[in-house]
Amino acid sequence: MSEDPARIADLIERLGRLADALQRSGGLVPAQWEALRYLGRANRYSRHPGALAAFLGATKGTVSQTVIALERKGLVVRADDPRDRRAVHIDLTDAGRGALSQDPLGGLAEVAAGLAAAAAARLAADLAALLAGLQRRRGRPGFGVCGTCRFFRRNGAEGEAGGPHRCGLTQEPLGDTDAGHICIEHTPLVA
Repeated sequence: MSEDPARIADLIERLGRLADALQRSGGLVPAQWEALRYLGRANRYSRHPGALAAFLGATKGTVSQTVIALERKGLVVRADDPRDRRAVHIDLTDAGRGALSQDPLGGLAEVAAGLAAAAAARLAADLAALLAGLQRRRGRPGFGVCGTCRFFRRNGAEGEAGGPHRCGLTQEPLGDTDAGHICIEHTPLVA
């Protein structure tokens, strides 16, 4: 490795602090922004308190308080699962989607967009590998997008209700949009 690992950790920590400071805007705190971002990217199987807690690496109590605060602000709504009365789903409201359109980390994404394509691809891959390694080390689920999961079935049957794809785990149809959402059940193609 050509760069000092301690320097890499320091740079990541500094970026984290800057991101934390940026997220103290719009009447929200970083945990609330992180929850909104997650809910905006999660598939229908993963928009529940347990998945949110696992993704954020937070306790269920902390997530509960975050969801209550977001609900009071009109940014999310909780609903009982019609198939499992014990389960609760959390969905963004129109106001929640509007808040996400003003995400304070948009500036970070704009700076990243200014990187050369090859450098950006390499940085994204390296950061993903670093994240995956830390998640494994801590025994945390990795999450990932449906389209990269071993259970994802691209079947091309356009006439099928819900889309041309299927989840091999749940046997439910998936649309093209679903294929790009993150899922708590994600299992990488190569383990």
